[in-house]
Amino acid sequence: MSGPLTWFRSRPLRSRLALLTATAVALAVAGVSLACWFVTRAQLEAELDSSLRSSKLDERSVSQLALTCAQSGESPVPSGGSYTVQIVLSSGKVCTYGTSPIPAQPDDLAVARGQIPYALHTTKAENGGEMRVYTYAQPSLALQQLVGVSVARPLAEIDNSMTTLAWVLLLVSGVGVVGAGAAGLWVARTGLEPVNRLTGAVEHVAATEDLTVRIPVEGEDEIARLSRSFNAMTAALAVSRDRQAQLIADAGHELRTPLTSLRTNVELLARSEQTGRALPPEDRRALMASVKAQMTELAALIGDLQELARPDAVQPGPLEVVPLHTILRSALDRARLRGPELTFRTDLAPWYVRAEPAGLERALVNVLDNAVKFSPPRGTIEVTLMRGELTVRDHGPGIAPEELPHVFDRFWRSPSARGLPGSGLGLSIVARTVQQAGGTVTLTTPEDGGTAAVLRLPGAPTPPPEA
Repeated sequence: MSGPLTWFRSRPLRSRLALLTATAVALAVAGVSLACWFVTRAQLEAELDSSLRSSKLDERSVSQLALTCAQSGESPVPSGGSYTVQIVLSSGKVCTYGTSPIPAQPDDLAVARGQIPYALHTTKAENGGEMRVYTYAQPSLALQQLVGVSVARPLAEIDNSMTTLAWVLLLVSGVGVVGAGAAGLWVARTGLEPVNRLTGAVEHVAATEDLTVRIPVEGEDEIARLSRSFNAMTAALAVSRDRQAQLIADAGHELRTPLTSLRTNVELLARSEQTGRALPPEDRRALMASVKAQMTELAALIGDLQELARPDAVQPGPLEVVPLHTILRSALDRARLRGPELTFRTDLAPWYVRAEPAGLERALVNVLDNAVKFSPPRGTIEVTLMRGELTVRDHGPGIAPEELPHVFDRFWRSPSARGLPGSGLGLSIVARTVQQAGGTVTLTTPEDGGTAAVLRLPGAPTPPPEA
């Protein structure tokens, strides 16, 4: 069983479809042909039986034949005619008038003795031919008793017709199966042509990594849906690859500056040690502070890159119901350390959201760091949280209107911020985190100057019962 099944599975799909179609048609044709053959044979046998029943002899002919049979010592067997007539006496003597004697059956004797009205059966004659026999009771005036009269016809009449019909059905079935196989192969080739195009496109993409390939979509069937899905998949892969290449290029560009500066500072320290010319204490302290700041900047940049390298569909951690106001207070404490000369005015109402705590705190710290970075010395930062809307407002230089559409792009930095520390990834992380929590974030420039970051997160002023 495994051999034919393995062979079948190794065939091309169109060959399997054609073979299945031909097999199904062959089974259907075979079933119809057999049913036709059996129905026709049954009908012909019924007509033969009807013909035998209607072939009764008259009383005078029966009496003469019975008298002749009773007086004769041998059964006369004249030839001629398609019917064979047989007289069965109650004594068991049988006289046949036809082509070949037919052995009398017990039912024939029972009819002759008046035990049953008639008998209908198939018997093999002495010459070997199958005969259909109908025996009925008939009174004999000459013998003054009942005799059995058997009328028989050879079944060869039916067998010859059925053999001819069998050959005709076999020929028609063969033509039908061959035609069905050819039609199945044509239908399979035509129907699978879109699949062939899709296969060719996939093989082309696998061989060349060309994600610009698109398959023409025709209709609304399953093949069309598959083609649309393939086109959408290649488009998404192309975008993902472009974003990956862009991320690598931007990351390399951003890493080059702090690494170059760090390398220069380390080389200065190494040269000082190698030459034995010690740097002045103040220069050495400044150099070490610069190295420390650059390493901190590198660590922050690498952390941001790890955050952004994660697929958008993957959550950074399990979502929990967390108090946004409490996390915001923790982020404010960290922001105050980075801007000790700044004044923070806060108005925080309780608000509970479903988010990943560490990621949410990092996003809030990034928003507050932006406000600290761009606030003027001894400036004021206003932070309000009301009904799920968090507003962080600084009074710095603000953002030009033409720059607002780009503030959430990765590695984008305004011309005025390129001299300040940072990688240009903070607001990208903020937007990603807020979107994962089901919220929105926008940056606006108020009329009186500065920048306002507005975060809207779905939630409730009280924690849910399960929290």
